[in-house]
Amino acid sequence: MTTQLDAMAPHAEPQLPLVFFDGDCPLCRREIAHYRRIDTTQRLRWVDVASEPEALSRHGLSLEAAMAELHVLDGAGRWQRGIDAFLVIWQQLPAYRWLAKFITALGLRRPLAFAYRHFAAWRNRRRCGDHGCAANSGG
Repeated sequence: MTTQLDAMAPHAEPQLPLVFFDGDCPLCRREIAHYRRIDTTQRLRWVDVASEPEALSRHGLSLEAAMAELHVLDGAGRWQRGIDAFLVIWQQLPAYRWLAKFITALGLRRPLAFAYRHFAAWRNRRRCGDHGCAANSGG
C-alpha cells in the first residue's frame, strides 16, 4: 500500500530514493548490506533508523512505523512501504530489476504484500515485543 506523504515541493527535481531500515535487526542489516554492496552507482540513499532516529522526524516518519516495516521515500517524494518499498529498491539495482518487473508483470505484488505484512509483524513482535519498538525505546 502506498502512502502519499509528499516530502518535496511541487516541480522539484527527483531525489534519490531514501531507504529507512532497522540496522539493529541482524536479518535486515545483512540484506541491506547486500543491496549496498551491489549499489555501485549509488542510486539509493540509506538511513539506519536505529543509529539515526533524528532522520525520522525530518521526514515525518515515526519510529514505530519505521520499525514495523521497510519504508522508502521514492524519487518523487512519495512513501512506499513493505513490498512496494522493496520494488523501489529492486528497480534501482540492475541485478534485481528483472525481479521487480517479474513481480509486477505477473501480478504478484498483492500476495507478496500479504506475506510480507505477516512476516514484518512477526519480526516486529520478536524484535520489539508486544508493545512495539517505540514503547521500548522511550519514543
